[in-house]
Amino acid sequence: MKRYLSFSALSVAAIITLAGCGSDNEPAAPGGEPTASTQDSSPSAPESGAEVSAEHNSADAMFAQMMIPHHQQVVEMSDMMLAKDGISPEITDLSTRIKAAQGPEIETMTSWLEAWDRPVMPEGGMDGHDMGSMGGMDGMLDEDQMAELQSAEGDDAARMFLEFMTEHHNGAIDMAQEEIDNGENPEAIDLAETIVETQQAEIQEMEELLSEL
Repeated sequence: MKRYLSFSALSVAAIITLAGCGSDNEPAAPGGEPTASTQDSSPSAPESGAEVSAEHNSADAMFAQMMIPHHQQVVEMSDMMLAKDGISPEITDLSTRIKAAQGPEIETMTSWLEAWDRPVMPEGGMDGHDMGSMGGMDGMLDEDQMAELQSAEGDDAARMFLEFMTEHHNGAIDMAQEEIDNGENPEAIDLAETIVETQQAEIQEMEELLSEL
């Protein structure tokens, strides 16, 4: 698992660079109405360029620090499925939607940590992080599981993806609930509530897809 967490950290570093280049707000349209590009087009994560409350506690920081690599692995798993041949349109569509939702959430959480002057990766890396009440990186796949998913094909790949992703989502829901219970930052709590709602719905969808394989 260390190999994938390192990959995630590098990916987040790249996101920070990109976020710094694209965070300028566009001017409002005449009459004070927001331009089309500044309107919120997604009900999931708040925009990373939006102001974030400085009010936060250690639970908020831990939530973001842990959820970033957790989300990054999900994006990687989705990319694996999208690169395979012989995958059903339903699972391809699911993979596309999961990636589209969690990619921006990574950027949002990265911007929060920057605003709070908190490191994206805790000192000592995730192995040195006090996982405490969150119980570790719940649902994260290890190196062997990722390699197994990478090499699988057809229905075997689909079944493995759905089973692994369900476990992964359950872990994210546990982490998000911990933030809801103990966090202080309103934006972080809102995102945690969104994660619980959307990922519970996706788990139900994946259970239905599994029953059809």
